[in-house]
Amino acid sequence: MRYVLLVSHGTMAPGVHSVLRMLLGERDNVLSYSMEDGVSADAFMEGLKNVIAPIGEEDSVVVLGDIVGGSPLTNTLNVLTQKGLLAKTIALGGLSLPMAISTLMAVDDGVDDEALVENVIQEARDGVRQVVLELSDDEDEDL
Repeated sequence: MRYVLLVSHGTMAPGVHSVLRMLLGERDNVLSYSMEDGVSADAFMEGLKNVIAPIGEEDSVVVLGDIVGGSPLTNTLNVLTQKGLLAKTIALGGLSLPMAISTLMAVDDGVDDEALVENVIQEARDGVRQVVLELSDDEDEDL
């Protein structure tokens, strides 16, 4: 099975996971864990080991972390290395809801690693845009 693991500081990863459940339904292959304020790296890694316990040596993992180089993502990669899964892991930073949705769609479609990475990064880029509203004088009063 290919797992999608969301990791973050604060409650971002569980929040994105919650929205994914709301939009796409419950998925056995989606896991999330976060580093709450005041939690040490060691405590985070111990808790993460419990979360990723279902992932076996025959499985692969796509990790979506909030910040490249951040403690949740780097410590997650350390735990996956200890579990012997690093060679079967794709890690991406910049977690967003569009990224997570795109990842799940790619996993569902069985796309290869290279296409998955390309699709997810493009979706993340496309998801960031300025919203420009053009208002007439009449519409100003409605806001």
